[in-house]
Amino acid sequence: MEENRQLLHEIAVQCEKGDADAVRSLTVEALEHCSAESILNQGLMSGMECIGVKFKNNEVFIPEVLIAARAMKAGMAVLKPRLAEARVASKGKILMGTVKGDLHDIGKNIVSMLLQGAGFEVVDMGTDVGVETIIQMIRETEPQILGLSALLTTTMICMEDVIKGLEKAGLRDRIKVIIGGAPITQAYADEIGADGYAPDAAVSVDLVRGLLASV
Repeated sequence: MEENRQLLHEIAVQCEKGDADAVRSLTVEALEHCSAESILNQGLMSGMECIGVKFKNNEVFIPEVLIAARAMKAGMAVLKPRLAEARVASKGKILMGTVKGDLHDIGKNIVSMLLQGAGFEVVDMGTDVGVETIIQMIRETEPQILGLSALLTTTMICMEDVIKGLEKAGLRDRIKVIIGGAPITQAYADEIGADGYAPDAAVSVDLVRGLLASV
């Protein structure tokens, strides 16, 4: 048991360091002794949680988060078939996208990685996503939360269009909408009727947890 704990701890450490090769090989080794769920929770997610806390405290920056996320994905590639067999449920499903007319995705991608590292299933629609596409994806994927990103003041108005579109489609009561991006403020979130606003990627995980807890 002690050896298993040390193995899971080492996965977390190497994930935090961003050593994808080490995480991959350690995950393969761990599957011979540990459950897929314990590797996910005490190994990969533990490492990503550490990097998320450091990012929130400005102890590490975007490059370190990206490297850690790449290492986590290496472990997840090994783990996914076992998780499917064990039917390990995600903590919630989040649909993410950058709104119509905006091609910026670095912030959205960081948020998506931190959410995945916290155990959430993330469906990424990419950039330049219009209202019709978002409505279609909500119907197809049935997420609990919709995350919208915008970096340009000229495209942030599209967030209000999305919320109005959800109301018109009869979907607004079925999903929580969170927004973020450089020009976005809490005041704007309140103005358009969004359910939450994250000033930066590090805050987004706590925001999502809070919203899902209130459902």
